[in-house]
Amino acid sequence: MNTGPVVVVDYDAGNLRSVARALTHVGADPVVSADPDDILNAGAVVLPGVGAAADTMFKLGERRLVEPIKEYIAANRPFLGVCMGLHALLLRSEEGGGQDCLGVLDGEARLFPAGAGLKVPHMGWNTVEWLREHPITEGVPNGSYFYFVHSYYPHSDAPGLALGETEYGVVFPSVLASGYVVATQFHPEKSGRDGLRIYRNFVDWARSGESVPLPSATLVS
Repeated sequence: MNTGPVVVVDYDAGNLRSVARALTHVGADPVVSADPDDILNAGAVVLPGVGAAADTMFKLGERRLVEPIKEYIAANRPFLGVCMGLHALLLRSEEGGGQDCLGVLDGEARLFPAGAGLKVPHMGWNTVEWLREHPITEGVPNGSYFYFVHSYYPHSDAPGLALGETEYGVVFPSVLASGYVVATQFHPEKSGRDGLRIYRNFVDWARSGESVPLPSATLVS
């Protein structure tokens, strides 16, 4: 069993408080913190986020949180990224002419293609199709609707990294999972009952200590 609190990383993300409230609702009693030691001593970590990749990486660097986050993940401990928190885990983002990210997961964030009558940003409810079983999806039906707000989507050729897929002009992996790292492009805290179930499953999974090994190619060494 993993000990320590669920820590929500505080770098002034716009959805910070709503993520913390959702975790409280499912019984997690989260700690909102920008202290690197709190991250390293956490039982589980949630990285929220909205906005631009460059701003996110700047704020994480300014608060000396980059290395503690990478060290925590490298120790194979439960980590959940949400929306921009997913993009931050990738190698890079196309946003703003290009932005290096944490480089934990093999992939990049790409701008949705123009045309076909699609509005960018992709904003609103859309379905997620599960690609395999995973503790975080337990009790959440295939094809469930979740709430999205994003102009850039994750892309990765790493085998086995995608856990869920969504279509919006392109088919993209809307949930990534490798070992103890999981990240959602949608906002579970804005996605009603199924979104709260994602948070509850993450907390229960973190407490259980159960791991889900995936090919090493999905995690960047």
